[in-house]
Amino acid sequence: MTTAVTGATGNLGGLVVDALISRGVAPGDIVAVVRDADKAAPLAQLGVAVRVADYSDTAALTSAFAGVDKVLLISGSEVGQRIAQHNNVIDAAEAAGVSLIAYTSLLAADTSGVSLAPEHKATEERLTASAIPAVFLRNGWYWENYLGSLAQTIEGGVLLGAAGNGKIAAASRADYAEAAAAVLTHDDQGGKIYELGGDEHLTYADLAAVIGDVSGKPVVYKDVTESEYAAILEGAGLPDFVATMLASADAGISRGELDTDSGDLQTLIGRASTPVAEVLRTAM
Repeated sequence: MTTAVTGATGNLGGLVVDALISRGVAPGDIVAVVRDADKAAPLAQLGVAVRVADYSDTAALTSAFAGVDKVLLISGSEVGQRIAQHNNVIDAAEAAGVSLIAYTSLLAADTSGVSLAPEHKATEERLTASAIPAVFLRNGWYWENYLGSLAQTIEGGVLLGAAGNGKIAAASRADYAEAAAAVLTHDDQGGKIYELGGDEHLTYADLAAVIGDVSGKPVVYKDVTESEYAAILEGAGLPDFVATMLASADAGISRGELDTDSGDLQTLIGRASTPVAEVLRTAM
């Protein structure tokens, strides 16, 4: 049984490869689909098969999936282009005759008002229409999403956002990678939908308190409107589409769209999710 992981040199993809190996999958039964073979050299040294293909190149993807049984389609990073790119991956998987596609989607992608949701929903619809059985890994937010601005948050003593009193059930990137590996190593996954989120259900005020506890410096949460937050992020130098995405995510948190008590993540990985305090300590 051969499993292909797209985006295998990315932050999530690399962890999925590690998790597959930890679960007893032979490196030679894993295909790392990457854009840069040099970047994948450490995977090749492990015995993982490295094949080069870009999400924009259906022919290369089809070749990369030759002989592959299962494909993990990790959603692309180019917001606004992902529907076409994901369709290319699915087209290639169909042409190669794979038996299962697992897709890293978004929590409640079919109903979420978060700006990221439409591309995920469209991909899910395309997969549903495919003859290939598919499983949706609807990942919640990553605790790592807060690490990029962590030093600034601690230095200023303020966690800024537009989440109101909404709660977020985030988890670590490694947690989601383990969940993906669990699905890829189990049978009869076609047609399943997993709503994935962590054990902690925190407001941003709660998160600010945890940051303060871990850093030893007081941190409070300051709430602003979605539009104000987007403008602040743009003013800090973020591209407008990134600022809009982050502000929209916070608005989704305020509506409860990045919170879940499904327990799917915990069932798949066989343990509680990684506490946010542990993730924060890795960046300090």
